[in-house]
Amino acid sequence: MILALESSCDESALALFDPTSGLAGEWVHSQMAVHEKHGGVVPDLATREHLRTIGPLLAEVRRGHDLSQVDAVAVTHGPGLAGCLAIGVAAAKALAVALQRPLLTVNHLRGHAFSPFIPLHGQAPETFEASLATLLPHLGLIVSGGNTLLFRLDANRRIEVISTTRDDAAGEALDKGAKLLGLGYPGGPLVEKWAGQGDATAFDFPRGIGPRADLDFSFSGLKTALRYRLEKMTPTEIEGRMADLCASYQQAVIDALVRKTRLALKTDAYRSIGLSGGVANNRTLRAALAGLAERRAGLTFLAAEPRHTGDNAGMIAFAAWADPTVSPLTDWSGEIDPSLPLAPAS
Repeated sequence: MILALESSCDESALALFDPTSGLAGEWVHSQMAVHEKHGGVVPDLATREHLRTIGPLLAEVRRGHDLSQVDAVAVTHGPGLAGCLAIGVAAAKALAVALQRPLLTVNHLRGHAFSPFIPLHGQAPETFEASLATLLPHLGLIVSGGNTLLFRLDANRRIEVISTTRDDAAGEALDKGAKLLGLGYPGGPLVEKWAGQGDATAFDFPRGIGPRADLDFSFSGLKTALRYRLEKMTPTEIEGRMADLCASYQQAVIDALVRKTRLALKTDAYRSIGLSGGVANNRTLRAALAGLAERRAGLTFLAAEPRHTGDNAGMIAFAAWADPTVSPLTDWSGEIDPSLPLAPAS
């Protein structure tokens, strides 16, 4: 049994994972109401909220579960906001000492990388290892507010980053696009809501950079194109074309993500595609990648469940068990590195 803590940004979360049966429970405190009035996450406020809420969340866990049955404590140790990470790590260290259990540190992005496999484990824990073997090598796409990248997961569960974004992440582009449109925070879901009523071909926005064979992403030019388009429109025109603007803007983001994923599939004999991260909740993106997999015989599409797309402790607990690079922390004196890479340098 693994008890995991997640506090990398604006969600305080705990989870219990049993390898023989799956997730035994998840507890989350969202800070959305705190940051909404500021139009984005305020690091100092986020840190204070973690300090205020992790204790009560742990009390909830203890009311329904005997923590003496926990075999290890896991915690996100980066990347993320340094102050927020420090609160979670300090709480995890205290728990590990109190329970006299090993402390496992998990990279937040590796948690996202393994999150699409959580449903596979939940369906049949006893055959998970054999089922996973049939899906490797795996091409994963992580799309969130802070990260956009493609990676390869090989038969030994080693991760190799194939491409990243050269500037903004896809989620950041959606959020900032929403801000330009005056939609508020969080922007991505609001853009998606409006896009459902619009024409995705109404406006022609750019789809990325460089030669067609280049696998890196770029979204800064897309934001600039939206700003220039809005400068040519009156407030009344913007209001009247809001649905079309959102649909066209969102489609440009999705087309870039799908195109790069399709190109990456040509680099190896992949058996599955995975989608994770906050933007993985976007229904249009999910449908587009599912369609890409369907058009290729023998390719399985795996998407993280909605509750495991954002910051959550369930994926941290699962990765602490499934990721072979995770090991007990031996030196507890090290400082938090808020910018840890997904894959260690070779």
